[in-house]
Amino acid sequence: MTAAMAAFAVEDALVKAVAEILPVGQVMILFGLGGAALFAVVALQRGEALMTRDVMSRAMRIRVVFEITGRLFYVLALALIPLSTATVILQATPLVVVASAAMIFGERVGWRRWTAIGLGLSGVLIILRPGTEGFSALSLLAVVGMLGFAGRDLASRAAPKSLGTAVLGLYGFLALATAGLLFSLWRQEAFRVPDARTALLLTATIVVGTAAYSGLMKAMRTGAVSAVTPFRYTRLLFGLVLGIAMFGERLTPGTLLGSALVVLSGLFILWRGRRAVAA
Repeated sequence: MTAAMAAFAVEDALVKAVAEILPVGQVMILFGLGGAALFAVVALQRGEALMTRDVMSRAMRIRVVFEITGRLFYVLALALIPLSTATVILQATPLVVVASAAMIFGERVGWRRWTAIGLGLSGVLIILRPGTEGFSALSLLAVVGMLGFAGRDLASRAAPKSLGTAVLGLYGFLALATAGLLFSLWRQEAFRVPDARTALLLTATIVVGTAAYSGLMKAMRTGAVSAVTPFRYTRLLFGLVLGIAMFGERLTPGTLLGSALVVLSGLFILWRGRRAVAA
């Protein structure tokens, strides 16, 4: 899980770097198609069918819509706001998943976890700083992306168990390419031929991105969920370090305080959930 989170942070940094050279829509299309091709090869090697009736199930259709939303807005956030800010906001995803699971699936969430959810979301508000001079409406792109990923995770729980991780990865990256196509059509952006350096960065993004996704699925399927999930928050550390080292970003006291609230709230929710299962 830690290796997967490090790879995701590197992927985010690479996407941000490439988006400074090529149109954002083109980056999403190329990244999505490259990742989809790799996962298609893996699925075929495992003997998994790429197209079945389960792929078109209602849960998968909902998952794709949320995947497109999450991917589109998060990549836009990476391109337009500091990497550290986007990474921190993304860490609120588990909080939204727990709250939504209680409302949609009727999962039991006690007052302690509701309080932690509230504190974690207040941490996001501290980072966004609405109503102040430091507020940037572009930060809302990361919020919408985070909500899209939360919806994807919830839909994944209802997805047919017959679909393997490679097939889910295939359609996840196809959703990214679709998001890029829609954005390119809306912006009417002309594609650019990448030079050798940019092509190398794109290739590295695809390889690292698929490795990150594979590592995440491996961790979630082979380790106890309650044991490996807390290590998701290592992505925050990697993201902050890369933001400072690669893009010269500066962390404000509000960002640090908000990050602490989000992470501590998430870890508390996981701890309470583990105690509830044990009981």
